[in-house]
Amino acid sequence: MKAGIVGLPNVGKSTLFNCLSNAKAQSANFPFCTIEPNIGVVNVPDPRLEKLEALVQPERVVPATVEIVDIAGLVKGASKGEGLGNQFLGNIRETDAILHVLRCFDNDNVVHVDGSVDPLRDKETIDMELQLKDLETVEKKLDKVKRAAKTGNKEAQKEEAVLLKLKGGLESGHSVRAIEVETDMRNEFVTTLQLITDKPVMYVCNVDEASAVSGNEYVERIKKAVSGEGAEVVVLAVGTEADITELETYEERQMFLEDLGLTEPGSAKLIRGAYKLLKLETYFTAGVKEVRAWTIRVGATAPQAAGVIHTDFEKGFIRAEVISYNDYVAFGSEAKVKEAGKMRVEGKDYVVKDGDVMHFRFNV
Repeated sequence: MKAGIVGLPNVGKSTLFNCLSNAKAQSANFPFCTIEPNIGVVNVPDPRLEKLEALVQPERVVPATVEIVDIAGLVKGASKGEGLGNQFLGNIRETDAILHVLRCFDNDNVVHVDGSVDPLRDKETIDMELQLKDLETVEKKLDKVKRAAKTGNKEAQKEEAVLLKLKGGLESGHSVRAIEVETDMRNEFVTTLQLITDKPVMYVCNVDEASAVSGNEYVERIKKAVSGEGAEVVVLAVGTEADITELETYEERQMFLEDLGLTEPGSAKLIRGAYKLLKLETYFTAGVKEVRAWTIRVGATAPQAAGVIHTDFEKGFIRAEVISYNDYVAFGSEAKVKEAGKMRVEGKDYVVKDGDVMHFRFNV
């Protein structure tokens, strides 16, 4: 599961990517600096993991991770191949969620591709290019479906109605995620098209250091504009975050954050937000050898969760021994949880809850 960082050139995408992944994507003051998409595997900050580590004192700790892709800057006309449009759009299509970076700071030393700072215009530029690409996909599909619909095929007629609704919405400047389609119809006819503007999105407002805590007027404009999209807005001083990652010790980083009035780096909130955006959650295994966070999709069953560790665990699943995270912390150890009768035994139909501490019994 991958989240792709998108935006116009020079809005702070590669600097953000470097903060998140500690990878060294080129970051320069001109468009098209990042040509190949850079991919970083990022640890998901989770205080629960630290608490389990303190209780169990294992030999090692392994956090959950999420994959972040830094995609080169899109420009006006990308849907028609302008800039490196086709390649970029292809890279976005391969991601599962979008982190849309918007420049919400003034700085005469950093060139803006359109000559002035206007995050709302920038958002609309990117949206339009992505919508045009989706419109192209929908129209191609519609041409095929119309022929089948004319023969009286009931399924094709249903699909045609949905596609016409998408076409109308896209032509009116709406992203697919904002077009109302019944859930079963969306699952059957829309999801399979893998449309770019149907992907969940988080808007990352890149602000100056002074606006890191409470944002600024640019941020307020963006929040107002996206209020109907059901999208999250994160405020991040990307340049400042880059400075924080350069500091050597945890203590130095905390002092820097306190001076800014922050309790944690904004990048930590962004990573957790991306994790949720991808509809991912975490369960834990806890033993003296290892305390580990495992990533599953929301709604995963116990056998599916076991399969994340090893496919044999899923194939030969017998049962799961489950402790809720809160019980584990309240009683302080697995042994004490068992004594209190708080460990549950769950079968194949159990839907794993975020934070469950689990042990699997299997037979292959």
